[in-house]
Amino acid sequence: MIGSAKDIHAGSLPNIRAEHFQEFSEQRLFGGERTAHAPRILLLYGSLRKRSFSRLLTEEAARILWALGAETRTFNPSGLPLPDDAPATHEKVAELRGLANWAEGMVWCSPERHGAMTGIMKAQIDWIPLALGGIRPTQGKTLAVMQVSGGSQSFNAVNQLRVLGRWMRMLTIPNQSSVPKAFLEFGEDGRMKPSSYYDRVVDVMEELVKFVWLTRDRSDYLVDRYSERKESAVQVAKRVAQVSQ
Repeated sequence: MIGSAKDIHAGSLPNIRAEHFQEFSEQRLFGGERTAHAPRILLLYGSLRKRSFSRLLTEEAARILWALGAETRTFNPSGLPLPDDAPATHEKVAELRGLANWAEGMVWCSPERHGAMTGIMKAQIDWIPLALGGIRPTQGKTLAVMQVSGGSQSFNAVNQLRVLGRWMRMLTIPNQSSVPKAFLEFGEDGRMKPSSYYDRVVDVMEELVKFVWLTRDRSDYLVDRYSERKESAVQVAKRVAQVSQ
């Protein structure tokens, strides 16, 4: 079995630069102080309709998260410009990016429209940069994905959100929620009715909070990469900026 720095210094792995190779550190993964403040969760939804079921589902998720001891903030996408159609200093863009930096975990909830997530949902994620000055605001943060559908149950939107979560270097939890015929699942008061779909939302929020507690103090180590240790911060920023263009 290969894996010690001795092997590399001895020349058995000539392609690896030994000064940037790190052996597994149990102390870095399991040791150290634990953050005590409530998990900080940002929720995004993907519809601007007056009775938006993705917004209602997000609000229901926020109530559950609050009961689980989390601190939540929900971004209202109304007024957010199309990506690249305004400067990053735009008020709504700055608000979204500030919330992304603040959050330790996120919930993305989109309607399924034409078999995919909505443009409103994608625009929000597109405005969150892969990097700001060599710092990635989403890297290592925990993500839960949900969707609502007007018809039968589908998983197109959540599957796409998972792809985006991976691209944004987030830790997407295994569980997810897909609510079909959402118009039947919410009362006139905007609250979600009791059902197996509601129970699944509770499951997802429980899992999200657990994963945030588990990973937030170790996320820097979990996403620490050999290839990036070889690069300077300037080189990382330049490369990521090219990818995000």
